[in-house]
Amino acid sequence: MAREAEVTADSNASTPERILQAAERLFSERGIDAVSLREITSAAGVNSAAAHYHFGSKEAVLEELFTLRARPIAQMREQLLRDLTLDRHGRPKLEDVLRAFLRPAFDALHTPNGVAFTMLRARMAFEREEVRRAALGKAFNASSAMALQALAQALPKLEPKELYWRFHFVMGAMVYTMAAPGRIESISHGDIDTSDPEAALEHLVRFAAAGLRAA
Repeated sequence: MAREAEVTADSNASTPERILQAAERLFSERGIDAVSLREITSAAGVNSAAAHYHFGSKEAVLEELFTLRARPIAQMREQLLRDLTLDRHGRPKLEDVLRAFLRPAFDALHTPNGVAFTMLRARMAFEREEVRRAALGKAFNASSAMALQALAQALPKLEPKELYWRFHFVMGAMVYTMAAPGRIESISHGDIDTSDPEAALEHLVRFAAAGLRAA
């Protein structure tokens, strides 16, 4: 069953926080292009001038929202990647690298706004390229670069271009699995349940490791 995006409302939130909360809910439900700044301010219970004063544009709201929600994920990834144990050749274990990269995103599902942000992250795949690159790049480029460096250390014989392709597929599998669209539950007649983040993470780590190690 697909996850439903929910955002915890905070009656004591500041005006910028209320705008971001409303934007997160609307963006995750309908996508970025389908939502106007006026709709966001209306849902937040503030006037349009407040949104223009604090953010200036809908795209700026999106970038700030991604920065806010992605920061804990990116920081945890970077910490886990820095703490990787290296073997005598100075290489980390591939599965450890994958867990360091994937776990913070799966753990975020347990946070008050985690599901809504996950759904928004999934919707970003269908947004305009300039919108995707600005928001995703600012939020995740640094931690993704660290993950790629660790993967290259774990797989020294893999050509850089091939590593990028395989990392691309890992990210796609991560976002799709976290969004939990319910397809495999339907196909398996309920035998498979992707709603358990820990089980989904371990299955994804094994799958991704096999794909990354492939000839």
